Amino acid sequence: MNLNISGHHVDLTDSLRDFVTQKLSRVERHFDHLIDAEVILTVEKIRHKAEATLHASGKNLHAEAVADDMYVAIDQLIDKLDRQTRRFKERVTDHHRKGPQRIAEMLQ
Repeated sequence: MNLNISGHHVDLTDSLRDFVTQKLSRVERHFDHLIDAEVILTVEKIRHKAEATLHASGKNLHAEAVADDMYVAIDQLIDKLDRQTRRFKERVTDHHRKGPQRIAEMLQ
């Protein structure tokens, strides 16, 4: 997965980059069909905002989170993305599994 991390009015330290990549690995573990990810970290006065767009095969997932601390905002962002990827994966697998079940029911 290609990862692009950018900052707006914030210095991207190595610890921030490592934190984002470590947390995104959790999302990637649940859904391995991710093509690339774009993460934007922004500081506006006292608001810390983290937003991300994940490009997967067949779907683009977007989430954003705002908090008083950047690390908290990143945690909230990853939680939202994790929920979205799990929901998308369940939806895709459910659609693929319903076909053979319907055929089996029709044959009975």
